Amino acid sequence: MKKLIKTTFKIFLLLIVAGFIFIAWANYSIKKESDASVSYNIAHVPETKTALLLGTSKNLNSGVPNAYFYNRIQAAIDLYKSGKIKYIIVSGDNSTKDYNEPEDMLLTLMKYGIPQDRIFLDHAGFRTLDSVVRAKEIFGQTKLVIISQKFHNERAVFLAKKNGIEAYGYNAKDVNKYAGFKTNMREYLAKAKAYWDLIFGVEPKFGGEKILIP
Repeated sequence: MKKLIKTTFKIFLLLIVAGFIFIAWANYSIKKESDASVSYNIAHVPETKTALLLGTSKNLNSGVPNAYFYNRIQAAIDLYKSGKIKYIIVSGDNSTKDYNEPEDMLLTLMKYGIPQDRIFLDHAGFRTLDSVVRAKEIFGQTKLVIISQKFHNERAVFLAKKNGIEAYGYNAKDVNKYAGFKTNMREYLAKAKAYWDLIFGVEPKFGGEKILIP
C-alpha cells in the first residue's frame, strides 16, 4: 500500500512539473512568435482596412472606470484618426442582458467622434479565440490590426496567425503593474490555454450569418 502511495505521489509531482514546463514554454513561444508583429508605435502599423478591438468591462466591480477599457478605446481612436484603418470590429462579451461590452465600446467610440457606420459589433466575442476566428469567418477579414494591451495582443496575434489571418497588434497603453497584477497572472495561464485550444482544435462557441464590411 505504501509503495502504491509513493508511486501515485511521484506521478502527481511529475504531472505538476510537466504542467509548469508547458505553461512556461507556451508563454515563451507565443511571445517570441508575435514579438515582431506587435507595436506601441502607429508608424509601425501597416495600413489595414479593419481593426479588431478586443473587449473588456467598462467599469471594475467596485464601479471605478476600467483603465484597460479606456486605454483600448484611446488606441482605437488614435489608429482611426491616423488613417491607418477604416473600420473597427468591436468584439466582446454580451452573455447577459445587463452586460454588453460591444455596446459600451460602440457608444464610447461614437462619443469621441468615430462614425457609427464605421463600427461593427460582434456580440459573441466571449474569448479571444472567438473574437479572432469570428473576425475571419463572420466578418470576412483575412488581415487585421488587433487592439489591446501588449500582453493580450501577443496571444491574439498568435491565434490569428494560426487561423490563417495576417495579423498585427497595436498596443494600448498598459495599466500600472500593481493595478494589473491579477490580469497579468491570468494572462500567463491564458497563453497556455491558447496552445491547448490549438492542439485540440477548439472552435468559437457560436457561428452566425456573414456580415459584410464594405
